[in-house]
Amino acid sequence: MNLSTFVTRHLVALSGWGVLLLSTGVYLLSLEPTASFWDCGEFIACAYKLQVPHPPGAPFFLLLGRMFSLLALGDVTRVAFWVNVLSAMASGLTVFFLYESIVLLARKLLATQPEGRAKDLLLIGSGVVGSLAFAFTDSFWFSAVEAEVYALSSCFTAFVFWAMLRWETKADQPGADRWLLLIAYAIGLSLGVHLLNLLAIPALAFVYYFKKFTPTRMGVLLTLGAACLILVAVLSGIMTGLPSLAAQVELFFVNSLRLPFYSGVLVVALVVLVGLVWGLVWAQRHRKIWVHTTLLAVVFILIGYGSYGITLIRAHYHPPINMSAPDDLLPFISYLKREQYGERPLLKGPDFNAPLLRQERGAPVYAKRKERYEIQDYRTELVWDPSHMRWFPRLASTESRHASAYRQFFGIPTGQDLSQRRFRTGDNLQFFFRYQLGHMYGRYFLWNFAGRAGGEQHAASLWPWEWGLDLPETLAHDRARNQYFALPLLLGLLGLWFHFRRRAHDAWVVTLLFFFTGVAVIVYLNQPPVEPRERDYAFAGSFYAFAIWIGLGVIALAQLIQRWLPRATLRAGVAGAVGLLVPLVLLAENWDDHNRAGRYYSVDSARNLLNSCAPHAILFTGGDNDTYPLWYVQSVEGFRTDVRVCHLSLLDVDWYANQMKERAYQSAPLPISFTPDQFQRGTNDYLPYVAHPQAKNGVDLEQYLKLVKEEHPAIQVGLQGGGTANVLPTKTLRLAVNRDEVVSSGTLPASADIAPQLEIQLTQNHLTKADLLVLDMIATNHWQRPIYFSASMARENYLNLWDYLQLEGGAYRLVPGTASPRIALDPVPGASSEGHVAADIMYDRMMHHFFWRNLDDATRNYDSEYRRNALIQRGNFQRLATQLLQEGKTEQAREAMVRCLEVMPDAALPYDFYSVQLVAPLLNVGEGERATHIATTMSRRAEEELAYQERHPDTDAINPQLPLYILQQLALAYQQHGDATQAERYRQLLERYASLARR
Repeated sequence: MNLSTFVTRHLVALSGWGVLLLSTGVYLLSLEPTASFWDCGEFIACAYKLQVPHPPGAPFFLLLGRMFSLLALGDVTRVAFWVNVLSAMASGLTVFFLYESIVLLARKLLATQPEGRAKDLLLIGSGVVGSLAFAFTDSFWFSAVEAEVYALSSCFTAFVFWAMLRWETKADQPGADRWLLLIAYAIGLSLGVHLLNLLAIPALAFVYYFKKFTPTRMGVLLTLGAACLILVAVLSGIMTGLPSLAAQVELFFVNSLRLPFYSGVLVVALVVLVGLVWGLVWAQRHRKIWVHTTLLAVVFILIGYGSYGITLIRAHYHPPINMSAPDDLLPFISYLKREQYGERPLLKGPDFNAPLLRQERGAPVYAKRKERYEIQDYRTELVWDPSHMRWFPRLASTESRHASAYRQFFGIPTGQDLSQRRFRTGDNLQFFFRYQLGHMYGRYFLWNFAGRAGGEQHAASLWPWEWGLDLPETLAHDRARNQYFALPLLLGLLGLWFHFRRRAHDAWVVTLLFFFTGVAVIVYLNQPPVEPRERDYAFAGSFYAFAIWIGLGVIALAQLIQRWLPRATLRAGVAGAVGLLVPLVLLAENWDDHNRAGRYYSVDSARNLLNSCAPHAILFTGGDNDTYPLWYVQSVEGFRTDVRVCHLSLLDVDWYANQMKERAYQSAPLPISFTPDQFQRGTNDYLPYVAHPQAKNGVDLEQYLKLVKEEHPAIQVGLQGGGTANVLPTKTLRLAVNRDEVVSSGTLPASADIAPQLEIQLTQNHLTKADLLVLDMIATNHWQRPIYFSASMARENYLNLWDYLQLEGGAYRLVPGTASPRIALDPVPGASSEGHVAADIMYDRMMHHFFWRNLDDATRNYDSEYRRNALIQRGNFQRLATQLLQEGKTEQAREAMVRCLEVMPDAALPYDFYSVQLVAPLLNVGEGERATHIATTMSRRAEEELAYQERHPDTDAINPQLPLYILQQLALAYQQHGDATQAERYRQLLERYASLARR
């Protein structure tokens, strides 16, 4: 057989491999070369050293990531790239399996058509169009080029769906059930990646049902019920149920029977093993094939699930990243159940404004001690006013920021009392359909198949008639504004209609996959009204299902043009060519905002934050993007491992506080004087402010901490259910400052103005455990180690220490005074007044020790999260220049301003909120030309945005407050500089559009 004959005969199969190579190649070309923001830094660090990431973990992903990291060949700066390659290759395989699945479904649609070139062209056209359309969709491409679990999870979903379709073609042949066992093993492995793969089970069940049985209405209902039972059995039975059962038996054996530790676990393991072996033998002897296959499937799921053994093993060795510390059975179960994140009610629960009647003691929480498991705490059961309880609760989050969003959603004024307000089931359904289903799923769906209006969070979808020739520059040049003219949507709807007309059973299978990986996820997540980032990646499985219909739309298109093109081969070619426009449009539109090549600032921001700190510092951080990139550069690249990163959101839990008392890399343990039993779960979790008459003028911090440790009656109050709890008796805490310790440690020079004491004026009405431990570290440290707070945290994390916080780059250092007296000058427009600036230290670090790779390259793609994190540094440059000007160091201030504009020019990172603050210092250092360029550019853009808002009053693409603020600040800057003409110009523009401020 010559090559030409081989290619012709196997053209359909070879096209699938071509799709695999093409999609993988695109992903590799657009791959992020280092660790992206959000969870990627954590996952790469954990993969590289097999550490323990956040619950419920992803052990199989980490094992594969570790293997790929070895391809870096010892170059630690390339580890992130190779772990990212894992996602690219998994995504390429996803596209390949999608191609194969579409071809299998298309063959059944074309079963009556004779074999030949026309049929092959239709199979290839449908497979190529559908798979490549999905490959280049917004959400899937986003996950394909970073080290996150969603790419590999999608690969497992695609594989099990394809494997089930393959089983269907061989179901009547001997040994076909091997495909079912392969699917079971893949599902078991997928538990070690992400749970979204389990949502394919209902679709798989119906493939089996339609193949083995004659469909009836009752049969369909029973199959749906069985599928849901299987889903629950795997999720709640195998994944968490078996460990929970083992825990109950373990507690009974150890605590009641006084048997050794792990005896209960061993007994449960033996019972399960013996039960499975006995069942297999019995089924084989009695020729119960269905029972035998089911038990074998359970065995293969358990084998795949065994990847979680790596979590227990590695947690036992206490690696630096050891989230939830699941080194024993009980914390491991808590880890699997994600108890750290709490629960959201699904079927019944309270409204967000429901009065809390009381708190009751729930089930005990045990912890392993020397000889037995002892009760560490009790779960808290909240009892709500029953009149506020609802079925299908969607307005269920009681967080204050969420409550404010609920008010805004329903148009309720901020000051209105809601204690008597009764939200109805209809209100919950309105929130479900408009926000959860509409905004948090429907919008994402249209992002992928109709168009996307922009890259900012909550950006709307984009319809063909919203082409917008009169767009302002900020919208027109937004790389994430992608117009697909709804072509993917239309072709997919055509394929859906055709599929139901020709093969309704198969169409229902795809519909189940679409529903359970989309709408069912929305129901389960019960998303609150405020999310820190977009969540479209969670619905990739649903978009995958719709892409099947996009592929089948090619066959439907061929049928529609049959009247005009009677020749089958020509008709198939034309339909495929027309359909190919869909992936081509998606590729062309999405390339510029999905190409992450040459982006380094996620890691450079971590380097800059660490380089903002003195040697052996303690650095408090607050958010994911504050922390995870730091974990990456320390764990993988070994950068500034002398700095100890302490995540304040985690410091509220005992296992993390215990880890902070251990050494990590070059960092000594943190100076926490509290013992583990004094901050264990249930102890000092929350200390409410209860004013004490003898403490109205404040108390000594060290004395207060001593009383807390002793659980002294002077700072305790009784609880309703019995017992006592520590409280905060005053909001004024004082800590004496030893001048010699401050000087000898290098915190401040002897010539500095050192305060005799820190006077901490708390603003909150309570202390959390994290607050308490931070205060303890400040008191215990005695200025021996530098203490820093990341400059991008929420205000409540600083404990109102602003008088003693000194900005030294990207972080504030805690100091009991200033190296030089503050100079009282008129405030610069837009300047921050928080803390004070150590000008010489900050100048040296930002000018000589910060990293700015490719931030000046206009060809690179920086999405909104990168821009936000990078452009914060413009504000820091402004604060630095302002302080230098106040100290009379004009030349250094000019150099700082020039450096700022060189490393972050407008062409690469368009002028933003912080940029308007640069105008005043530029004018003051004699850089009038640069100041004029910023002012002219920003005012032009602001006027364009305001004019667009005026022409389109219903649009939410523009927030008029920001351009109005820019014009206001420009007027103030030029007024202070003495340029009345320019100041009046911007004031007139401000007055021209002032009415928009009320919209």
